[in-house]
Amino acid sequence: MTPTPTKSLATKDTASPAPSSRSSVETADAPTSSIPTAYVSDKADDSSKLRTFLSILRKFIGVADIASVRFSLPAQLLEPTPNLEYWNYLDRPETFISIGDSDDALGRMLAVLRFWFTKDLKYVKGKPCKPYNSALGEFFRCNWEVEDSSPSIVGDGPKVSATGEVSTEHKTVRVSYITEQTSHHPPVSAFWVDCPVKGISAYGFDQLSAKFTGTSVRVIPGAHNLGIFINLQHRNNEEYRLTHPAAYLAGMLRGSLSITVADTCYVTCPKSRIKVILHYLEEGWLGKTQNRVLGVVFSYDPEIDNKFKIKDVPEKDVLARIEGCWQDKIYYTPKDAKDPQLLIDLNPLWPIPKVIPPENQQLSNESRRFWRGVTEAILNKQYGQATKLKQELEERQREKATARKDQGSEWRSRFFTETLVPNGKPNLSEDGRRALKGLQEGDYHLEESAIMGA
Repeated sequence: MTPTPTKSLATKDTASPAPSSRSSVETADAPTSSIPTAYVSDKADDSSKLRTFLSILRKFIGVADIASVRFSLPAQLLEPTPNLEYWNYLDRPETFISIGDSDDALGRMLAVLRFWFTKDLKYVKGKPCKPYNSALGEFFRCNWEVEDSSPSIVGDGPKVSATGEVSTEHKTVRVSYITEQTSHHPPVSAFWVDCPVKGISAYGFDQLSAKFTGTSVRVIPGAHNLGIFINLQHRNNEEYRLTHPAAYLAGMLRGSLSITVADTCYVTCPKSRIKVILHYLEEGWLGKTQNRVLGVVFSYDPEIDNKFKIKDVPEKDVLARIEGCWQDKIYYTPKDAKDPQLLIDLNPLWPIPKVIPPENQQLSNESRRFWRGVTEAILNKQYGQATKLKQELEERQREKATARKDQGSEWRSRFFTETLVPNGKPNLSEDGRRALKGLQEGDYHLEESAIMGA
């Protein structure tokens, strides 16, 4: 069968150029447009870094979760990028804002999948890296400015604002993002993505659990990471839940890190009664890595959600099938169709730069400013100074934690109402709503936090 390349994202208009070796310029009083250095940094000394990193990891063979263990890496092993800046799912925000465009429920679910396969371009286009560990109360905020140009996949639907009064087609739309480290033990951050013009938001908690096997690191969602939740306000508040698969960080013995995925994950939307099962295939030990993924989109009953394998889905419930390479091209085949259709071609796509508040309007616990001294030292290859500054920040966090314990006080996050919630859905505080509103309006002013975690 010959795939039919219709309605894909990867057109000449939406592709972005590869980042240059100098991807951002810091200025004190203007917003900066930035791509993390992990996409573009020099890889010449990666082998020696990996050997040192491997020697440290060997001490943790058998430890159930090394992500929860207190240990400090020397600065020369870190990517000069704050963790909260690195971990986000908006590598291609134009796929996110188009999720609710189609009037067809299947079209909206396929748009969710198009977003899903673009959210990790950082791993497809760049090297895996170890950013800084986040400090309690540290936060990061930014905008993306993108053209609303991604076509509907199945079904028609005008590109309009959430109120239906203004056309957004081929116009620049602003997407705002805020994330905060709400817990240190366990290490958990809450995040919120908002695009009021399109009436779409996303939210959740990020937490990783990792185990070193001796040759690779297996990374799975932590207990508080229940997935990404997406809400479509103008589609009767349809909510999608996207769960994360397990991933493997391999290649340490070869001196060249790579990420593979071998697991099953799910996307569900109870209101539209549509579910997706995605199965990332495990490669044979002699086989060349193919990074293949298979999936099925089907009708389900949210009250009887008991289908967890592709083979268990009755043919009568199937709406579409998914296949492809998650680092290359993904196709979908609608029910009763013979030829697969191109859902997304990742080859011409690169992460879209973030628009970050001016340095003089960042707070002292805002990621870029909080880690500025460490970052500057690493970039200048002053690793001893970077390690010293990093350890000072870590010690300050421990001292404040001890003081809170002695006073019998509990940590309270600023931008979210609770540090952790059992359903995996954080709620914005008044300060959180104000910060997002300011981002949308280009007003970055915030008062300094009354209480610091570090």
